[in-house]
Amino acid sequence: MNYLSVENLSKHYGELILFENISFGLNKGDKVALIAKNGTGKSSLLRIIAGLDAPDDGSFVINKDVSFAFLPQQPEFEKDLTIDQLFDTSHSKTLEIIRNYELAIDRQTQNYNSQTQNEVDKASEMMDMFDAWDYEERVKQLLSRFDLDDTKQKIGQLSGGQTKRLALAFTLLDKPDMLFLDEPTNHLDINMIEWLEDYLSTSATTLLMVTHDRYFLDKVCNKVFEMNRGNIYIYNGSYAYFLEKKAERQAAEQKMIHDAKNYVRNELDWMRRMPKARTTKSKSRIDSFYKTEEIAKSGIIEKQLKFNVQAKRLGNKILELEKVSKSYGGKHLINNLSYTFKKGEKIGIVGANGCGKSTLLNIITEKVKADSGSITKGETISYGYYRQDGMKFDKNKKLIDILTDIAEVVKIGKNQTISVSRFLTHFLFEPKVQNNYVYTLSGGELRRLYLLTVLIKNPNFLILDEPTNDLDIETLNILEDFLADYPGCAILVSHDRYLMDKLVDHIFIFKGNGEIKDFYGNYTEYQLEQEKDEKQKKSLIAKAKQQQEKQKAKTGPSKTKTKLTFKENIEHQQLEKDIAVLEEEKIKLENKLSSGSLDYDNLERTSIRVSEIINLLDDKTLRWMELEEYRE
Repeated sequence: MNYLSVENLSKHYGELILFENISFGLNKGDKVALIAKNGTGKSSLLRIIAGLDAPDDGSFVINKDVSFAFLPQQPEFEKDLTIDQLFDTSHSKTLEIIRNYELAIDRQTQNYNSQTQNEVDKASEMMDMFDAWDYEERVKQLLSRFDLDDTKQKIGQLSGGQTKRLALAFTLLDKPDMLFLDEPTNHLDINMIEWLEDYLSTSATTLLMVTHDRYFLDKVCNKVFEMNRGNIYIYNGSYAYFLEKKAERQAAEQKMIHDAKNYVRNELDWMRRMPKARTTKSKSRIDSFYKTEEIAKSGIIEKQLKFNVQAKRLGNKILELEKVSKSYGGKHLINNLSYTFKKGEKIGIVGANGCGKSTLLNIITEKVKADSGSITKGETISYGYYRQDGMKFDKNKKLIDILTDIAEVVKIGKNQTISVSRFLTHFLFEPKVQNNYVYTLSGGELRRLYLLTVLIKNPNFLILDEPTNDLDIETLNILEDFLADYPGCAILVSHDRYLMDKLVDHIFIFKGNGEIKDFYGNYTEYQLEQEKDEKQKKSLIAKAKQQQEKQKAKTGPSKTKTKLTFKENIEHQQLEKDIAVLEEEKIKLENKLSSGSLDYDNLERTSIRVSEIINLLDDKTLRWMELEEYRE
């Protein structure tokens, strides 16, 4: 069943062509990722299809029997409304059905007859069809899922991230047949992203989505639409399939361009001789030349700039945190964190929204003072801090001037520099746009420019707080290559699991209530360990139950155990003490492991002891659970 048909759609802004004469369709069950560079019209295309903007040419048709919802990149709501009022006064389809049902019941109460009963029956059918009976409960569940429990709060008081999460909850509420989502994972923590990933991949909803989250789109999407140079290319498969086929397409295009350039080179001599007699045959040859010349100029075989990344010299002493703590309004964000940073390490930080990740970065960079503890900074440290709220530009300046105000040239190797223009080109700002004014840039382009203002300063300690929000995949690939070769220290706060897997050595996990765990490995390895721990817990419970059943079978119904013996009571009390002592030892040893102060031999001995403690805890906990079953 066809849901959406787009025919020869075009959109320009002045001389800038976003897309031209693009055509595609969506059928029931399609889950499509829309991929393109920032500033090439992804958001504009979604806004046009959602009816919020008009194309310059072309048309589109949405099936009249299909419901749809649109999540914009920057959602806007009436700021004086509370969250409750937003949902109570909205024009959602479900609320309309509820109101029609309530009106039908009122009419039936005032005048009971066959007609009013028929109205109630029809309204009830619609309530069933749209699952409207549990509307209030669904609202509560969605708001809770997106950490928006204070529903009396005015929307104008919400942060940008909270507003985006509210918009996502609002978009999903009516369970529409088709969704248009513009960067839905921005401002979500990893747990929320994984929930949304499961929801969209298992639901019957048809989807057209702009996202840079590669794990997310690879799991959710079964098609990829790539917008490139005003055209659209359609790939029927996952993101991995798209990468393979795109490489094949680019190779074919480059060969065609290469062949066309050779042809043009050979024909130029003939064209310059300007034959006086233009026969039909020669005119045909001239026409062929100009057509081939267009192909030769249609693409550029780009030479990739190789950054032998430079950073200011970093001394032996880098940064040391000693028992750092921070609370706000009685809420513990950081509790006794100690860590010594080492040369060249890259640390990822993950945790729920509002758990203190940005607070830690602000403490490290001395923008916020810790409640207690000490921070010792090496004399040679030069921070490069990319903040979520750090974008402040003069919008009437040219973008190249934004960077030349900071540095005239960019260091890319030992005694090697490039121009600011070349630096911009490497990060996908082509020469023809470098003299554009800042106000012409898209949200993603502004983010990219802000990132360059951080990198151009040549820092030796990079701190990046959600740098991937609104960046396109091509920019992310360039940033990843840059960071992979970066010789300084780096701290990365990100919900982009692919980026974390590719770059970080270990992760600080903010577990809540000030607890921060240091895990050596990437995010996927941490996730696998969590799953393993969960399986072990379930296995322990299952073993305990099996042993209880065996014991019952042995003693028989007349000898069913009802309470612990005196000896077993003593054993139960001792187990509780043993478990507490082992847990305390385990925490101390894990803190030593994360301190970075142990030499290799001590590191190995400590790791072995932690493994022994984990096994002892498993055995003692299993026995404790057996005895706990019969404790009075």
